[in-house]
Amino acid sequence: MIRGILIAVLTVGLVGTGYWGYKEHQEKNALLIEAENNYQRAFHDLTYQVDHLHDQIGATLAMNSRKSLSPALADVWRITSEAHNDVGQLPLALLPFNKTEEFLAKISDFSYRAAVRDLDKEPLSDKEYENLQALYEQSADIQNELRSVQHKVLANNLRWMDVEMALASGKKQADNTIIDGFKTVERNVDAYSETDLGPSMTSVKNRDEGFKHLEGKTINEEEAVRIAKEFVPDTTDSFKVTKSGKGADFQFYSISINHQKNQADIYMDITEKGGHPIWLIQEREVKNRKISLNDASNKAAEFLNSHGYKNLQLDETAQYDNIGVFTFVPVENQVRLYPEAVRMKVAMDNGQVVGYSARDYLSSHRKRELPKPQIEEKEAAGMLNPNLQIQETRLGLIVNELGEEVLCYEFFGTIDNDTYRIFVNAKDGSEEKVEKLDNSEPLYSGL
Repeated sequence: MIRGILIAVLTVGLVGTGYWGYKEHQEKNALLIEAENNYQRAFHDLTYQVDHLHDQIGATLAMNSRKSLSPALADVWRITSEAHNDVGQLPLALLPFNKTEEFLAKISDFSYRAAVRDLDKEPLSDKEYENLQALYEQSADIQNELRSVQHKVLANNLRWMDVEMALASGKKQADNTIIDGFKTVERNVDAYSETDLGPSMTSVKNRDEGFKHLEGKTINEEEAVRIAKEFVPDTTDSFKVTKSGKGADFQFYSISINHQKNQADIYMDITEKGGHPIWLIQEREVKNRKISLNDASNKAAEFLNSHGYKNLQLDETAQYDNIGVFTFVPVENQVRLYPEAVRMKVAMDNGQVVGYSARDYLSSHRKRELPKPQIEEKEAAGMLNPNLQIQETRLGLIVNELGEEVLCYEFFGTIDNDTYRIFVNAKDGSEEKVEKLDNSEPLYSGL
């Protein structure tokens, strides 16, 4: 009898294990099918968008009036954005495809700049029409290569999951048609990536470019540790230092610290040139709030002042759980320099800095000749929505949608119960940026 019970128990166990394994296999297959379907959709969408892009650029070459040309160029900008989005959904992270992405970004940049300007007053030049012709021909090359890959995918029922596994394995996959096809696209784009496409057709903005102009001597690992200790006082813990690789846009040291006193891990990067801390983050739980948000902002200001940041003013304040988040900007001749912002996080249990980022400051900080406003404040205010109740006005330097620094009048105002910040170009009165400022978050726990 006992033998029979054991056999029954084992049988039930085997059946249960088999059923569980079957369900796991089904769920895994369902996930793989869903991933494959998403990859296939993104790829065929990309092929369609490049087809559409080539046709639309060709259409602009036949247009002459602003009434039709501006919307067409805006459409080119929209299509390139969608194509860029499709590329981002494909498993190409381990496959060099940056030249193609940069080419799409160049088309987007050129079309946007041309679409937003007044083409009646400043029509496309002969050089810009040559640029359009070059883009038309180059997009045809990408179109043909992608169509070739698409044909092989459909004809041979090729799977993108095989691409992902091939790239992840790191092994040479000479017979992977999709990988070979995309490599061909990249090589073709690389052949004309350095083509002179005119002053308005600038390459993709590299936010790290400014780091190449940092001042100061080159530091070694020991000096990097010394600087880290100044930023993280009261620690005698061991410091792990790693230097950036040769492919980095600029050289820096990455430092990790296991802070025994605070029971926290601390990470930070320091530039090799000049020894400037780029960012710092301290990972620890902040349980109880013991200081106010105002006290936390004062702690942040004291920290910046003690580390050589002068003439910075508090611009934005927020609180998330028990951490205060602050943005400081330099002020020069009563103009706020927003491209040089420094961001801070302060723990509200003991006022300790747990987050710091000076990336924007380091990449943008330089001596610059600030322009004078070409229009009066009253004239700039006249460009605003008449329903806006202006509360405060000041001058600020911002980076606009074209990546250019522009001097603006910065207006704070309200419409009904909402608060807005609006930047109006101090040269021509155009609205550069409109922001709706966050209202106080309602408390839902008592509802």
